[in-house]
Amino acid sequence: MSDKRPQVPDAKKLGAVQTVADLAHPYSFPPYYDKLFAKAMRECVAWHAGHSEFYRRMLALRTFKPDSVKSLKDCVRVPYVPAAFFKMHEIVSIPKNEVFAHFTSSGTTGQKSQIFFDRWSFSAGQRMVDAVFEHFGFVTPETKTNYLLYSYETEADSTLGTAYTDNYLCKYAPAKNVFHALRRTGTGAHEFDVFGCIQRLRDYEAQKLPVRVFGFPAFLFFTLKRMRDLKMKNLRLPPGSLIFLGGGWKGHAGEAVPKEELYALAHERLGIPQARIRDSFGAVEHPIPYCECENHRFHVPVWSQVIIRDARTLQPLGFGKPGFLQFLTPFLTSIPAHSVLMGDLASLYPASECGCGIKSPFFTVHGRAGTSKNKSCALAAAELLGASR
Repeated sequence: MSDKRPQVPDAKKLGAVQTVADLAHPYSFPPYYDKLFAKAMRECVAWHAGHSEFYRRMLALRTFKPDSVKSLKDCVRVPYVPAAFFKMHEIVSIPKNEVFAHFTSSGTTGQKSQIFFDRWSFSAGQRMVDAVFEHFGFVTPETKTNYLLYSYETEADSTLGTAYTDNYLCKYAPAKNVFHALRRTGTGAHEFDVFGCIQRLRDYEAQKLPVRVFGFPAFLFFTLKRMRDLKMKNLRLPPGSLIFLGGGWKGHAGEAVPKEELYALAHERLGIPQARIRDSFGAVEHPIPYCECENHRFHVPVWSQVIIRDARTLQPLGFGKPGFLQFLTPFLTSIPAHSVLMGDLASLYPASECGCGIKSPFFTVHGRAGTSKNKSCALAAAELLGASR
């Protein structure tokens, strides 16, 4: 992890925010953590109230005062913004000339979220990803590596968040070859090159260098399935290879297979141990890295908190109960997404139910509400909740 720490926009107003973001170990919680996180959230709420007319009016409508956040338990009352809101509105808490980076979500249909970062928020988020990859031992600067990216081959000015992330992750092991599975067509669209992916995997096996596979799980599954359908010989990718997935199944939700099935198929077809097959969870609206542990659980890092809300009443729920996923993080100063309610349904569990050694709670994602074209969000949510019980 880099020793160069980015600095908050205002050290006097955001001192606790700086301290939380500077926590170097993603799953080590200091004894003063609860008070520190609450203070950082209090500073963040006050910051956005002072820099965003939208957020200031939202707090007024809910008669919420930043000073009321005095403990970690109080953070549950911080007003949240639905993630879908950012698909319809461009909201910032900084002047336009301070926008350092601009990303969009990778949704396949409809409006896409437009998220803006100042230099601090962008750099602090990158440092968190660095810390997570270091924790899991995925930083190998001495080892040349071949890459297969199940993401979009991008133009130089692309704003697509997932494509940027996958290319960014290549920095943790020096790249010899990089192949993008979703190829540019020249008309502004992309096509999935399944046979190109299979050939690259075969070439990579022969080169005897570790292989890293990043990106959308759907396209990895389609590649492995095509290999199986063609009755191809199983590959044995070199030791040290890694599969690190993210971005969900997007427009292929109807073809999704259970994670356990995908991991087993990847192990069978590519020879990568299941402990080296990991999923990640994240969103452009909440750029905190959630990476599976060796037991394939999404533990909550020190830079965020997770709340599960009842899909009908939106009241906070306890462990083991499914509902809407809410994230809180105090480090974002560019947009008021420090408390955001996702469209995903999930459950939260205590660390003791995992056994990997990480001491923070973990969450399991059940699915996304409203994924069917012919069903309302409420009906889809109810069905997912029923299936998860």
